[in-house]
Amino acid sequence: MRVKTRMFAVIAAICMSLGPLAAPARAAEIPIVTGEQWTGSNEAVKKAYLVGLANMVQVQSAYQGSNPPSDEQSFLPRLAKGMQGQTLDSVREGVDRWYAANPTKLRHPVLDIIWFEMAVPRLQKNK
Repeated sequence: MRVKTRMFAVIAAICMSLGPLAAPARAAEIPIVTGEQWTGSNEAVKKAYLVGLANMVQVQSAYQGSNPPSDEQSFLPRLAKGMQGQTLDSVREGVDRWYAANPTKLRHPVLDIIWFEMAVPRLQKNK
C-alpha cells in the first residue's frame, strides 16, 4: 500500500509539472511537445511523457482488439511494432542524443523523432 501511495504522489507531481505546458493551449488544441520542452525537462518528466505515449498505444490496441485499423487509418500499430524491444530509458536516451546532435532543430516535435528516427528505420529493417 505504501508503494502505491508513493507512486501516486510521483505521478501526481509529474502531472502537475506538465500542466503549464498545456496552459496556453485552447480546448480544441493538443499541445505538441518539442525539443524545447524536452531538453528543459528532467528525466522523470521525460519518462512521464513516454509512459503517456506508451499508454496511448496500449489503449488503442486494447480498444481495437483483434480488428486493428489498417496502416492508412492509424500509425499506432506500426509505432508499436517499430518500437518493440525498446525501453523507456532507451527511447529517452535516443531522443536526448538526437536533440544533442541537432541543437538547431529544437522545434521538431518529440513524437516526430520517435517515429522517424526510431520506429520507421526499425520497420524498414524488419521488412
